[in-house]
Amino acid sequence: MRISTAQFHFQSSQNITNLQSDVNEQVQYLSSGKRVLTAKDDAVSYSTLAGYKDALSSIERYQRNITQAESHNSLQGVSFTDAENNLQALKQLFIQANNGTLNGSDLTALANRAEASQENLLNAANTQDENGNYIFSGYQTNTKPFVQQADNSTVYLGDNGVNKLQIAKNITVETNQTGSQVFEKIPNRIGDFSVNYIANTSGIEVINANIATPSAYDATGFPPDYNFNFTSATDLSVTDSNGVSVFSTTTYAPGQTIAFNGVEVKLNGNPLPGDNFTITPESEESLFDTVKSAIDWMNDGSAGPADLTLHAIDYDKILGQLDEALNHITSRRAEVGVRLNLIEVQESNHLDSELYIASGQSNIEDLDFAKAVGSFEQSKVALQAAQQTFVQVNGLNLFNFI
Repeated sequence: MRISTAQFHFQSSQNITNLQSDVNEQVQYLSSGKRVLTAKDDAVSYSTLAGYKDALSSIERYQRNITQAESHNSLQGVSFTDAENNLQALKQLFIQANNGTLNGSDLTALANRAEASQENLLNAANTQDENGNYIFSGYQTNTKPFVQQADNSTVYLGDNGVNKLQIAKNITVETNQTGSQVFEKIPNRIGDFSVNYIANTSGIEVINANIATPSAYDATGFPPDYNFNFTSATDLSVTDSNGVSVFSTTTYAPGQTIAFNGVEVKLNGNPLPGDNFTITPESEESLFDTVKSAIDWMNDGSAGPADLTLHAIDYDKILGQLDEALNHITSRRAEVGVRLNLIEVQESNHLDSELYIASGQSNIEDLDFAKAVGSFEQSKVALQAAQQTFVQVNGLNLFNFI
């Protein structure tokens, strides 16, 4: 068989190129420490590795969300603890202010200290994160949520938006609680209504006022507010805001439940003729309204209350509402604990998954270095042999045989 010089050069060049490619490929395996670099190395393994990489990418995304969710909830937890401490301090001042031996100057001093606790509570409610975002403003993170007015009342300027982050497949966690939810929606101590005592000489007090039967509650036909008027210790009439009678009795007995229009009211104490009060629908009360009431009560005491009986009744009402506020803030902090526990569990699950995936990857793609080095040496020897053969054959001519 005759082989032309051009054909010899082409075949030799192609062979050397293929052998050089083999050597380069072996170098890639050795430098990467991986045996599967492309689909042609092992199609099934390459597909499995692609699935592993997708799973790791998802875990990485979840871990970033976990870090963010943990940071936001932890910061809220710190704010709740701060609010609890200041609310507890204000409660102690309020209890101290009920000491009958204190004079006006003492009560004024206590009221000033209570105002400092009020300011600290406001600061806790207006907490900002490391980026300057307000954590209790809902979606309005650039808006200061609580602003104190000239009359010492407080208004909420945020919204009810709650952010969520996905921390695992089909698992999301809330990253914030709104200022309205935390600081405004404190359950009313006496139920679904607040009370306004118009005249109260006996010290009678509303201890429960609830909508017991919602289906029977007709706020349109018999609109609240409901006025309670005792013309004697046993004669009671209740009228709606239009003056229409909704309940009346001539045999009222202390402790009796007064039921009308789906509403149930229970009183404490023995009424006297002329006792009169109104209940208004209000199932929730702002923490800042309660704090303002406590400070106003102290200031009224320092100036000398106009009605000592009503002053004493207001004390019980405010103290009870301060307890409700403390319980509410504690429950909000407990909610943070639940979320942080969920986050911790998912973070641990992700770490376990990462370990499992890393083990699976290692089993599939890790290189057997001893075998790889052997293959590399064989490829290198083959390349060197081909190169030497080409040089020797290429230098032959007819004069070598003469």
